[in-house]
Amino acid sequence: MDKMTLRGMRFFGYHGVFPEENKLGQQFYVDLTLAMDLSRAARTDDLEHTINYAEIHARVKSIVEGPPFKLIEALAGHIASAVLDAYTSVNEVTVSVTKPHPPFEIHFDGVTVEISRKRDDHGTRQPARQ
Repeated sequence: MDKMTLRGMRFFGYHGVFPEENKLGQQFYVDLTLAMDLSRAARTDDLEHTINYAEIHARVKSIVEGPPFKLIEALAGHIASAVLDAYTSVNEVTVSVTKPHPPFEIHFDGVTVEISRKRDDHGTRQPARQ
């Protein structure tokens, strides 16, 4: 299976459990890996036979910059569902959401959640097996 990866997308959102996070907001980093057949796009050099990554970026931006989630797990899950719902050519999506500055008195590069979702043989979504 071929893959398309959008790496290092950065957005400002208001996600978190603490009221300060919902009020002040912060940066979130998102990576997406889409598993799909890209052979026709490679053969034809035609945008109609692939997914426009600018559209994917806009879709993810609207979610991250939209209504807040308490958990980045829920944010990642919503992104995965939105991609699978919008693009039937995507067989599997892996979403990584990083919160680089959690509101704790500890020092590290952030916390990342990574989830994968895929379609089953009937075209419906299901969690990907690890």
